Amino acid sequence: MNIDIPAGKDPIGYVWGEMVPGIGIAASQFSLAVYEHTTLGLREFEAARLRIAQINGCVFCLDWRTERDGQKVEEEFADAVLQWRTTDRFDDRTRLAAEYAERYATDHHNLDDEFWHRMSAHYTQREIVELSMSLGAWLAFGRHTPGGGVQTFWLRPHSS
Repeated sequence: MNIDIPAGKDPIGYVWGEMVPGIGIAASQFSLAVYEHTTLGLREFEAARLRIAQINGCVFCLDWRTERDGQKVEEEFADAVLQWRTTDRFDDRTRLAAEYAERYATDHHNLDDEFWHRMSAHYTQREIVELSMSLGAWLAFGRHTPGGGVQTFWLRPHSS
């Protein structure tokens, strides 16, 4: 879609807050809740988030690093996420988080019993639901943010 942004307006604030405030503000609150209320460990959280960002091609999301209690993942972490199948930097939970993110974004109809068996061996049902909701938020909002890789959202200054 193509959206004209009035001069002097912040693109995200205008689209999410002014154009569709009933939806955009609720979406923003959901997006923030994923960060504020997570019970997932930082490494599995970031592995899933960064894998979605890599798939979406969201420049903002790729540059962002979640911080908890003054801690962030190491700088090389994003490169390890690209190599989630073979990296020795990940434990089973982190590897599964990256795998789930990739499959959720690219092949969700083929999340089979074998995959769910592996997930259930390392994650509680509550954690699986939480991770699933987080993936949904990142996938959607990364594609609706200027600079998102699938380019579903073009913003241009209003020319009047």
